[in-house]
Amino acid sequence: MLKNRRIFTGLLVLMMMSALILVGCGSGGDGEGDGAAADEKIKIRLGHPMAPGNNVTLGYEKFKELVEEKSNGQIEVELYGNAVLGSDRVTTESAQKGSLEMSSSSSPNMANFSDKYLVFDLPYITKPENQENLYKALDEGELGQYFDEVASEIGLVPIMYSEYGYRNFVSAEKEIKNASDLKGLKVRTTASPVEVAVAEALGMNPTPMAWGEVYTALQQGTIDGEGNTFGLLYDAKHHEALSYAIDSAHNYSMHILLANKKWFDGLPEEAQNTIMEAAKEAVEYERGISAELEAKAKQKFIDSGIEVHELTDEERQELIDKTKPVWDKFEDKIPQELFDMVQETQQ
Repeated sequence: MLKNRRIFTGLLVLMMMSALILVGCGSGGDGEGDGAAADEKIKIRLGHPMAPGNNVTLGYEKFKELVEEKSNGQIEVELYGNAVLGSDRVTTESAQKGSLEMSSSSSPNMANFSDKYLVFDLPYITKPENQENLYKALDEGELGQYFDEVASEIGLVPIMYSEYGYRNFVSAEKEIKNASDLKGLKVRTTASPVEVAVAEALGMNPTPMAWGEVYTALQQGTIDGEGNTFGLLYDAKHHEALSYAIDSAHNYSMHILLANKKWFDGLPEEAQNTIMEAAKEAVEYERGISAELEAKAKQKFIDSGIEVHELTDEERQELIDKTKPVWDKFEDKIPQELFDMVQETQQ
């Protein structure tokens, strides 16, 4: 019995010494007891589909710069752009599962996760001259709070709403100048049912397709055209396969930066504040450069030989009239209160 007690006592002493050694290894060695966890860096992997030089890409590069600067290097941001980790849907699914900390998705592609994002995709529901009102409602108002809850329900946290821009119809071979010219075109859309409905309302043949597949599809003639911002089209070199365009500006899109909710909620409060503060400054920068970059991209389209038709008021109104019935198709999927909040930003 005595022998067993001595063995037990020896084991207990050994365990206590081991614990003390581990604590010592975890300290900063200055006697103040700073643990390793306090010095451990936080790494953020951010996947997005946007091309190098694009306004959204530049915004995320600014976000990385600001996060690392404000955290004195304690938070590192690794950017994976140009769809190297997959499409919007793929990276956002990864963020949902927690296998990726952050993902960026266009607002149309967010329809894969919640029908409520369809409201931003409705044709001509917003106008360029009212963008500041929309952003204020998202950044500071009830609209942003509403989508905080929507994102929370799908396991995500909105970090920032980048300006993507207004989509314009473009064609590889067929000349387009008005709504009638769009008939019969096999056009790439996102998986958004609104985009599909818009194409159908204009007599086009919608072909939902991941962004990374579009360039090859244009070259091979699998599709005849698409709708996107001049900026992204040029940055992704799609202009090489295009011949015609119109400034339809038929729908507005944002790129929404989202974080896995469980991961974000588990961060120290200081880290959360640093990330959100950096996001606020980065998105102000990104929105500030977007209009100029889009104008430059449009001119580059023209300089490369693409015929860009400027719609007359009558031609634009025809597009508005033909696509307006699309709104009614989604009354059962978009709550009236949400529709009203977005409409209020356009007053």
